[in-house]
Amino acid sequence: MEQFKSWEEMSALEQAQCMYWDMYKDAYGVRPRGIDTSAWTLEQFEAEFKVLGQAIEQEEIQRRADEAEAIVKFEDRVANLMHTGTNRERVIAWLMDAEGANGDFEYFCYTQGLPYGYFRKVA
Repeated sequence: MEQFKSWEEMSALEQAQCMYWDMYKDAYGVRPRGIDTSAWTLEQFEAEFKVLGQAIEQEEIQRRADEAEAIVKFEDRVANLMHTGTNRERVIAWLMDAEGANGDFEYFCYTQGLPYGYFRKVA
């Protein structure tokens, strides 16, 4: 069985292939399929890294916008439910129960599209 190489043991091209694999995932949400990078040069990788970097930047901008919108919607929902005469913590517990989050605030953030750690800042 072939032993995995450490980062330091990899050639510059092998490191570039690894970086491409990870950057592609960051940019598009999936690993690249059907793309053979075995014959690519470092210059080709560098050109692709620029394209992927731009895609990652756009994805980050969109993620932040989506999270900001999710916060507004979530807080409106909480405020509307608080008119039933209960407090914020109870409303959040109801919503978590409805989502089947079982007290897992990070999973609940995921189900609501909220940024991870949101309840550590707000609750």
